Amino acid sequence: MSWDSVWDDVYRTRAWGQYPGEDVIRFVKREFGAAPDRGRVRLLEVGCGAGANLWFMAREGFGVRGVEGSPTAVRLAEERLDRECPGWRAAGGRIDAGDMARVDAPAGSFDAVLDVVAVCYAGFDDAARIYAELARVTRPGGRLFSRTFARGCWGEGTGAPAGPGMWQCAEGPLAGLGATRFTGEDEVPALLGPDWRVDRIERATQTEDDRRHEIRYLQIHATREGAWPA
Repeated sequence: MSWDSVWDDVYRTRAWGQYPGEDVIRFVKREFGAAPDRGRVRLLEVGCGAGANLWFMAREGFGVRGVEGSPTAVRLAEERLDRECPGWRAAGGRIDAGDMARVDAPAGSFDAVLDVVAVCYAGFDDAARIYAELARVTRPGGRLFSRTFARGCWGEGTGAPAGPGMWQCAEGPLAGLGATRFTGEDEVPALLGPDWRVDRIERATQTEDDRRHEIRYLQIHATREGAWPA
């Protein structure tokens, strides 16, 4: 079963991802909340799922694009934005059913790109190619926000190994969601590659089952290196 088919089953059977996380809200507000014309700020989310983050960003007046491998999730996201965010398409918004490593956009199209526990379902080498593609479509000086599962997270080391740092988890909230990659903080610069400058890495932890288990995340903030040609 492919990664996309696993997630298509998830979105067909669960009411998944209805609201944005606080970390996404903080990132968008901190970076672009003071923009004099929010409609000119272009934001891309890869692995956008059912569109919770796009919904928030569109409601805040930003121009949004999404890429998602699950056709069911694309449909759900489009239906919600059409219903609750009038004019988002007229502002250039769209959601593509496609590959995160092949974004249908010219170089430098976006002011920021977001990866909210999406690229972590790709192996290290494939993930590095995705981040390189995200750098291609981000303007110099543009921003990256990535939330990814960290080493030591509940589920790591359970079930079957699926590649370097990856597990088909048999326990915890990631069980049944395909192979998941767990990232160490020291791996981040190589993962993002030379086109991104890592500005800071935050850690976030939540507990489950009366604190018997920890779900650990890295929140990665980076800036697109380079400058526009003279």
